Amino acid sequence: MTAPISRRTLLTASAAGGLGIVLGGNVEAIAGPPHVARTVTGYGDLVADPAGILALPPGFSYRLVSVAGQTLLESGQPTPNDPDGTAAFARSGGGFTLVNNHEIGGTEPFGVPPLAGLTYDPGARGGTTNIDVDADGNRIREYVSVAGTHNNCAGGATPWSTWLTCEETEARAGGALQKNHGYVFEVDAFDRAANLDPVPLKFLGRYAHEAVAVDPDTSVIYLTEDASAPNGLYYRWLPPSGFAGGKGALRSVAVSAGGATAGRLQAMSCYLGSNHVPDLSLATLPGTRYKVRWVDVPERDAASVSVRKQFSDDQITRSRKLEGAWWGDGGAYFVASFARLSDGSALEHDGQVWFYDPASETVTLKVIFGVNPDPASDTNFDGPDNITVSPYGGVILAEDGEGIQHLVGVTDQGKAYALARNDMNDSEFTGPTFSADGQILFANIQTPGHVFAITGPWRRPSNAE
Repeated sequence: MTAPISRRTLLTASAAGGLGIVLGGNVEAIAGPPHVARTVTGYGDLVADPAGILALPPGFSYRLVSVAGQTLLESGQPTPNDPDGTAAFARSGGGFTLVNNHEIGGTEPFGVPPLAGLTYDPGARGGTTNIDVDADGNRIREYVSVAGTHNNCAGGATPWSTWLTCEETEARAGGALQKNHGYVFEVDAFDRAANLDPVPLKFLGRYAHEAVAVDPDTSVIYLTEDASAPNGLYYRWLPPSGFAGGKGALRSVAVSAGGATAGRLQAMSCYLGSNHVPDLSLATLPGTRYKVRWVDVPERDAASVSVRKQFSDDQITRSRKLEGAWWGDGGAYFVASFARLSDGSALEHDGQVWFYDPASETVTLKVIFGVNPDPASDTNFDGPDNITVSPYGGVILAEDGEGIQHLVGVTDQGKAYALARNDMNDSEFTGPTFSADGQILFANIQTPGHVFAITGPWRRPSNAE
């Protein structure tokens, strides 16, 4: 998620889909001249923050929930660095619990403390913390929920109030690392005992996991892979016969006999008519829809060959920078952040938002970002990375690029607006997620490591220019 990328320009076109977004306006093929989309009012022009931290629309405000290296965990250590993917879960007694990834894979000053019983690999410094807040977003406590994992990037919420945290790595045991990494781990939002003795969900594969989305009706899990040389794949996991999703169910599968290969892990292969589509970057117009077929992964633990390298290009559909994912509107949204000819992509773009519809077995391009001609402009937005569906219509996207960084909204008419701006530095936004009551948007700035609770006069954002 932290790879440098160029600034981006939002392009939208006539496409309707599960989210209810009606994407309208001029469209040019990505290979053509860049087209700068007009922005709209949204919630109003951003107001500079006197504290120089977070600019927001009029009437909006933020609380700092957590600050890396400054706020303290319940165990006494400083809050870890690099907050990333996040989900918010409503507590029965009121308030919310955030499960917060920490994308720590190197020498960051503040790692996730390797607490006894919660640590998978003592040589790894990433993991997750749970943050309890009250109904207004005020911090109550923060504590380690999983430690000893590596480069925890994004993930996804399950329908049974757990979080699937993803290791964005293919690192093997060696050096400081005592175990192989590149797995998904389940984190319970409320039950601390359920997080003891972390178990990798090996049946979901070992690769550079980015994010997941879980179908609440079938418990099918959809997963993105952020990898290159060759570019990554989009996957799904089909549960074994008789599986019923719920607390502890995935762990039970993982520790069962044959659990490492339980169910079916499959990679997406797209078709336009009878023609195979080898690369998602070939889609240049929102509304482009491909039929999807699924191909079984030959060897999901990648003992000798990376999962994505186990396929020939005519078997699957690749994409550069597969990033955020979110379940909504009966399907799985997922994001491709950018593509360049130099990285092996078929065409260049600076971001795509896709929607997979399991009912029709199709994937549809919803939003596309063209290459931005003016990265320094505050009105030109970066391409998508993390994504969440807004209860007020449209989606919220986290920027990760060069220059000024925003939380960008896309209205239900497909028009872009700035929801927040990082006034501290050029670090990326991460982890946007709404509270269950829709009153708080939680989001992070990865460096220096701020977690925010944003409140204000939420409503359907204006499409007026």
